Amino acid sequence: MPSKKTIRDVDLKGKRVLVRVDFNVPIDNQGNIEDDARIRAAIPTIEYLLDAQAIVILMSHLGRPKGFDEKYSLKPVAKRLSRYIHKDVVMASDCVGKEVENIVKNAKPEDVIMLENLRFHKEEEECDEEFSKKLASLGEVYVSDAFGTCHRKHASVYCVPQMLKPACMGFLLEKELLYFEKAMINPQRPVVAFLGGAKVSSKLNVIKNLLKRVDKMFIGGAMAFTFIKAMGYDTGKSLVENDLIDVAKDIIDISKKLGVKFYLPVDFIVGKELSDHTPIKTVLWQEIPQDYMGLDIGPVSISLAKELIGTAQTIVWNGPMGAFEYERFKDGTLEVARAIAHSQALSIAGGGDTDHAIIRAGVINAIDFVSTGGGAFLELLEGKELPCISVLDDK
Repeated sequence: MPSKKTIRDVDLKGKRVLVRVDFNVPIDNQGNIEDDARIRAAIPTIEYLLDAQAIVILMSHLGRPKGFDEKYSLKPVAKRLSRYIHKDVVMASDCVGKEVENIVKNAKPEDVIMLENLRFHKEEEECDEEFSKKLASLGEVYVSDAFGTCHRKHASVYCVPQMLKPACMGFLLEKELLYFEKAMINPQRPVVAFLGGAKVSSKLNVIKNLLKRVDKMFIGGAMAFTFIKAMGYDTGKSLVENDLIDVAKDIIDISKKLGVKFYLPVDFIVGKELSDHTPIKTVLWQEIPQDYMGLDIGPVSISLAKELIGTAQTIVWNGPMGAFEYERFKDGTLEVARAIAHSQALSIAGGGDTDHAIIRAGVINAIDFVSTGGGAFLELLEGKELPCISVLDDK
């Protein structure tokens, strides 16, 4: 991908800078933010713009509201941000319209304005031209720092940067792309990929693309059972995508042709149902009982994963190794998370469940880079160009 301009390459002094951030954070029913990692991730960009004496206009979505809904207001986010940057954040009651235009017109350098939730307007997701023009008219410089939405052709991330120039990256977006490049484009070898989650279908293009780039691949989670069934073994009541059996066979063949070492778990924790009260057993992969389902990788598989981690110079991880949200089936995922965190390899991880697992394992600060974007991270792993990055200015 061509290198894009960053905020370092643009004259910002006294300018109205329209910044697309990703403040889509979890908020409980009382309006309390449960995890503010995405707010903290944007602070280096915001601080840099303030140091440059810019007027900072922040825009984000939050949740999936259908029209205006106080429950999805960005007010709690503005309040939390003001604490972090030690300065009042002016909260607008909308993201377009006369009131917003007046707030922006009267703003002074080093002011910070938070626009209300973009998705209160259906035109945001429709990439509506008039709506995009109204947003673009608020700024003189556009900054994209919302990696998590860079795969979506929405107004604020795709249309606005085509109308408002210069259009450049913030530090968070730059960091996402730099780490991806280190892991996937110019990696230290060997590169080991750990892929988990429920379905092969949701990761099919990721697997195919990564096979061209990695030296070893370990497939965990329920995805593993489609491959085990493809090898002719019974998987009991485990989740299997029967329509992908032939595809799984092809993937095993491709890995052999490419010389990629392809690993599946060798044992599982199995239960009669997905609950913390179900009877469980530890069995080898060839011996899953008819009335049981695989719900986590077993102790021998954890040891195998740790061995692979020990051989790696670069590790890419997406997806849990089992149903880690249940106490009985958490060990595989959390042990792998801790082993990756303690390894000497460069480690990048991403995807919603992966993030939660890393937090639960208590190693969020020990993994080199945890991506802030689930879908966008997967699309990069699939080898796709992200549309909202392609519209930014080249250096």
